[in-house]
Amino acid sequence: MLDYEFLKLVWWVLVGVLLIGWAIADGMDMGTAMVMPIVGKTDQERRVVINTIAPHWDGNQVWLITAGGALFAAWPLVYSIAFSGFYFAILLVLFGLFFRPVGFDYRSKIESTRWRNNWDRLIWVGSFVPSLVFGVAFGNLLQGVPFEVDTLMRAHYYGNLFGLLNPFALLCGVISVIMLSIHGAVWLMARADHTVADRARCLVLWLTPLLIVLFLIAGVWMASTGMGYQLAEIGDKSGILQLTHKTVVTKGWLEGAPGWVWIAPAVALIAMSLTMGLARRQRAGLAFVTSGLMLAGVIATAGVVMFPFVMPSSLMPSASLTLWDATSSALTLSIMFWVALVMTPIILAYTTWCYVKMWRRITVEHINEESHSLY
Repeated sequence: MLDYEFLKLVWWVLVGVLLIGWAIADGMDMGTAMVMPIVGKTDQERRVVINTIAPHWDGNQVWLITAGGALFAAWPLVYSIAFSGFYFAILLVLFGLFFRPVGFDYRSKIESTRWRNNWDRLIWVGSFVPSLVFGVAFGNLLQGVPFEVDTLMRAHYYGNLFGLLNPFALLCGVISVIMLSIHGAVWLMARADHTVADRARCLVLWLTPLLIVLFLIAGVWMASTGMGYQLAEIGDKSGILQLTHKTVVTKGWLEGAPGWVWIAPAVALIAMSLTMGLARRQRAGLAFVTSGLMLAGVIATAGVVMFPFVMPSSLMPSASLTLWDATSSALTLSIMFWVALVMTPIILAYTTWCYVKMWRRITVEHINEESHSLY
């Protein structure tokens, strides 16, 4: 069996990879839907937008399901506290996601302007709400989640939905919405009718500088307020640890941070700048690659800044969940590791094949020719 400490680190990385995979794949769908009212001025143009993601949106949502399953299996304590503490926020995401598949399937069934406009609004809501809530969730993780554990290791959450909507968390939510909108707009530059693609390009050029400014503001906010926690003492990392058998101090995430922590935000900022530059030069394919790196850099920034914390507690810091003490058994992590080692390349190969085989630019003429068979 593989070393337990090694497995803990591996699954910290793999869960992060799954979240990044979800942001790049399903984030593209949600970003595309969020910019649809801006880049699609007519019903036909909005159908162009929807049909650029038609072959992929349902498969892309599997990344979110897989990330949730991996979270449950690898970090059951994190799963239980997150899904109970963020219960109403997760319900918002769930209800929002309901609108997307129904909207895609039903909006073009009836040739009614009112019918289609209403479904377009619901598709937008179903994309905006999850994008905002996921960003808000990361903002609250960075500040600490208000929970405690008792002597029986039962978690008690003392927050509420309105408490989650604090200024810093909302800033993170806005950053999430904007970066996914940029990602979706870059996708439309490569796949949509030239009129829609040109509007999407203008949107990228307008939103990207705003994202850079907000990302820097979030970093300065964290540094200036001393937001964060530090692990002062913990037991043997290669063994099974009790949740409260560690010492955690309130100390800024960025205070005394090693040099490698700055790689992730640097990648994010460089990728943002490259995406803007490539969009200006109408290099949509490369811009999509750099926008994916932008998403990876932003998510990785949150991960490496918090390392080794997964869910810090603002009420009982010693009960904070870390990758060392909130994990499943060595056997569980080992089995999952080998399954992931076999299945992940297969899934990536199949997904790549789907994108290659279904790659083409969707035009208004194409919508008119196959009006009854497309969304």
